[in-house]
Amino acid sequence: MLDIHQLAVIAGVARAGSYTAAAELLGYTQPAVSYRMRALERTIGVQLAVRSGRGVRLTPAGRRLAQHAEAVLSALGAVEDEFRTYAAHARGTVRVSATHSACASLLPGTVARLRSARPDVQIVLERATSPDAYRSLRDGRTDVALVSVRDGCRPDDPDLDPDSDIPGTGARPVAPEAEVVDLPLISDPRCVLLPVDHPLADLRTIPLSALADEAWVLDEDRDEFTAACARAGFEPRTVAITNDPTTAHDLVAHGVGAAVAEGLALPPHPDPRVVARPLRDWPPRRVHALLRAETRRAPAVEALLTALREAVDDRLATDGDPAPLRLARAAKAAG
Repeated sequence: MLDIHQLAVIAGVARAGSYTAAAELLGYTQPAVSYRMRALERTIGVQLAVRSGRGVRLTPAGRRLAQHAEAVLSALGAVEDEFRTYAAHARGTVRVSATHSACASLLPGTVARLRSARPDVQIVLERATSPDAYRSLRDGRTDVALVSVRDGCRPDDPDLDPDSDIPGTGARPVAPEAEVVDLPLISDPRCVLLPVDHPLADLRTIPLSALADEAWVLDEDRDEFTAACARAGFEPRTVAITNDPTTAHDLVAHGVGAAVAEGLALPPHPDPRVVARPLRDWPPRRVHALLRAETRRAPAVEALLTALREAVDDRLATDGDPAPLRLARAAKAAG
């Protein structure tokens, strides 16, 4: 019967080119490598290596067996990595990177549920842009990434936006696609924030073209919005720039201008001077949970995902601004 140590030896010989170099590579003595190679030849029943100068040359059978050995050793290594991760997450810490809207709307309820079900698990939360959350996942610095993906895009589509590296909005990820598990969660409609006495405030949804004359409070990352405005036939007039959604909300409340917001990021008890209405011509995004395949079945991560799905269901059932939530329910039902 083949021995894993024998397979490691022939793989090492194939890489190193001699018994002496293979011994150094594997941490064996040279006689131990020679012994295991002879034992392997007896087991297989064919010659696997011949002397060649100061080293050895594998026979065709030896090269083929070395290829099989590499595949077996690689598979065993993957199993070890998976269960090391599994054990690490069975108890301990789960790291989550999430967009602002996910942090504001989904994670508080998620963590509360997880705290009740698994009080031994510690959650480390990081607020990040979607590309940064995905980079953290790809680089192993986070376990679960909650990202926003443009509606109509696949989270594994590499061809949509060559300047971005998040699935669904950009380039192919460095990790193989099969290593990332994608769990769609909920639609996140884009809304406009208006003063409550605005002439359009009573509409259920508002076409972007109707807002051509507005003054705008926008954030620095506004290229997607300005492109949508261009399609609607106008260029937005920006009067204030802030990356803080709370500040933007307060500026609208004080009549400075209109602002755009993610529906899920709207406060549960907004300022009564502000109304939020879904934008009709700006497609919503979808919130997805991305995680590496080897972490999905870790008990702590499974518990987090269960709590996250419950928080999504609760969000859909919450009494709040009915129009954004109605869009979210319809998107979930359709998906």
